[in-house]
Amino acid sequence: MEELIVLVQGIVLGFAIAAPVGPIGLLCIRRTIQHGPLMGFFTGFGAAIADTIYGAIAAFGVSTALSFLRGHETAFQLVGGIFLLVVAVRTFRQRPEDEEREVEPVVDSKTWIGGFMTGLSLTLTNPATIMAFIAIFAGFGLGGTLSRIEASTLVLGVFLGASLWWFTLSMGVAAVRHRISDRGLVMLNHCTGVALACFGLWALGLAVTGMVSMAME
Repeated sequence: MEELIVLVQGIVLGFAIAAPVGPIGLLCIRRTIQHGPLMGFFTGFGAAIADTIYGAIAAFGVSTALSFLRGHETAFQLVGGIFLLVVAVRTFRQRPEDEEREVEPVVDSKTWIGGFMTGLSLTLTNPATIMAFIAIFAGFGLGGTLSRIEASTLVLGVFLGASLWWFTLSMGVAAVRHRISDRGLVMLNHCTGVALACFGLWALGLAVTGMVSMAME
């Protein structure tokens, strides 16, 4: 019974961590509209795997990994910021093709893998994710008090909850994507590109601030 409660807690936590609309959410929405629900889901699924990895580090209290992430937070922010800006420029400049809306798009496995790797990379280069897990675990009284079975169950729940969110989002967007016009797709690309650029600049700003702080110490 206790394991079931922990599993439900993990599902709720995974869903809550994934649900706020950020860079991955914007990419999931855009790619679902332009390439179909599988492409959108795999983009989010990459983020779900990254959330699961960070959730496992927080649940098991892996001190070495935590120290590494905290010690290299500025580097992660720098890489993540640059990556976001590259994705932002490509997204802003991309124009929809008529056939992508007129027929069901054929997406090969390499494209799915590309979406998966984008979601995984962007989430792994955001160390704030693991800090969020640590804070939430502490808030729920889960920090450092779990057995190995309970920690494993919690991590499984995080994976299921995060995956459920991305499945729900991609399926929901897919239900209305054929109603969006070419002009709407262009506006979506522009808005998504600008938003991603803002996230990237924010990450770079944090990285620069961190480097300045270290230089002054």
